[in-house]
Amino acid sequence: MPDRNNVPPDNVPGKWYIDASCIDCNLCVRSAPETFRRNDAEGRSYVHRQPVTEGEIERARAAAEECPTTAIGEERA
Repeated sequence: MPDRNNVPPDNVPGKWYIDASCIDCNLCVRSAPETFRRNDAEGRSYVHRQPVTEGEIERARAAAEECPTTAIGEERA
């Protein structure tokens, strides 16, 4: 389960985040490149831009479901 208290600072503010358990598999970046990017220097991915459209949200959710370390979080109301 993603840990909101263990989120690296390169994630943009918002309800989507990637915590420090990311292993840099690059799956999320391939699945939703408009939302996720790689931090090559740190060896992990992060939320570059919060998803806005329904398609972007669907792709971000698919990436979260596929994440091998469950590092991707979405705060839901």
